[in-house]
Amino acid sequence: MFYVYILFSLTADKYYIGFTGGLLEERLRKHNTYHKGFTGKTNDWTIVFFETFTDRSSAMKREKEIKAKKAGIYRKVDSCV
Repeated sequence: MFYVYILFSLTADKYYIGFTGGLLEERLRKHNTYHKGFTGKTNDWTIVFFETFTDRSSAMKREKEIKAKKAGIYRKVDSCV
């Protein structure tokens, strides 16, 4: 299974879009502990959205679509929170 996900950090007031071929919970744990880069600045990331895919190429394509339309997606997620 592959997952495309959106994380939100209340501390940073930021979103992060990513995908993984592993367990979603394990990926979140890595974002919240000892992670270098953008998500390593805080440790309160929570999953606010995810989709499941059977193949990597579909997940990567969807991640790019979300990133291209991120302003609209973020407004939709905010209205659900």
